[in-house]
Amino acid sequence: QVQLVESGGGLVQAGGSLRLSCAASGRTFSSYTMGWFRQAPGKERECVSTIRRSGGWTYYADSVKGRFTIPRDNAKNTVYLQMNSLKPEDTAVYYCAAASIWSTSQYEYDSWGQGTQVTVSS
Repeated sequence: QVQLVESGGGLVQAGGSLRLSCAASGRTFSSYTMGWFRQAPGKERECVSTIRRSGGWTYYADSVKGRFTIPRDNAKNTVYLQMNSLKPEDTAVYYCAAASIWSTSQYEYDSWGQGTQVTVSS
C-alpha cells in the first residue's frame, strides 16, 4: 500500500477553480492507477476521475468532463485534480486513492487519503 495525503480543498464561488493535490509516499507511485472520488452528504461515493500509471489513459465522470483534469507527476509522487467552472453540485469531500489495476470502482482501490472538503457556493 501507499500513504496518500490530499490538500487544496476549500470554499469557492460557482464558476471558480480549485486544484487538489495528492502526495504519495513510497517509491512505487508510478506503478499505481490513481483516482479521485467524491462523496456528498447523503450520497454514495462516486468516481470522478482516474489515470493510469503512465498517465496515458484517463477517465472522467460525465458530470465533470470538460471541466476537470487529472494530471500526475510521477517524479514528484503527486496526482492532481484541476477543477474549473465549479458548480454547487460539485460540493463534496474529495478523496484520492490508489489501485494496482485500472478501475473506476472504489472497491478496487486499497489505499485512500483522508479526504478534503470542497464547497462551491452559488
